[in-house]
Amino acid sequence: MKIATVHEIKQELNAIPPSAVKDLCLRLARYKKENKELLTYLLFEAHDEHGYVESIKNEINESFEGLPKSNLHLTKKSLRKIVRSLNKYGRHTSSSQSQIDMLIHFCIKLKASGIPVLRSPALENLYLQQLKKINKLIDALHEDLRFDYAKQILILEDVEMPGNRFLSWSKKS
Repeated sequence: MKIATVHEIKQELNAIPPSAVKDLCLRLARYKKENKELLTYLLFEAHDEHGYVESIKNEINESFEGLPKSNLHLTKKSLRKIVRSLNKYGRHTSSSQSQIDMLIHFCIKLKASGIPVLRSPALENLYLQQLKKINKLIDALHEDLRFDYAKQILILEDVEMPGNRFLSWSKKS
């Protein structure tokens, strides 16, 4: 079966009646959890972006409360699960600012948790990758918004990590 392009799908959706579009959306939601989550976001949460980000931050807080801190391996697996969820939620929203807020909150919670990030190269890389994503998203923002995030980024990058090859956007020339 040949998969249609987005343009072809858009043309076909314009040609069919709204009730048929509704039926297609409901059928799509039945098959994949991700489709249902995206549809839920678009229908119920997209109008209140700030509330959506706050609910994600609360979910991050709850996840950090349940982290197994005694076993570094289990902690690492749990942190990766949180990052996967953040990536999924970031795909739902089209706002870079919302994605930045969620990632910054994750990094702040990770720093404050007392997890020995330096004892595990995987955890160190996980943290640095989140900082890299944040800076990449900030580079795409307007100059005024960049300045607003500068203080938070400097706090997050103030980590004594050996081999920290990471430069913030504010240090670039």
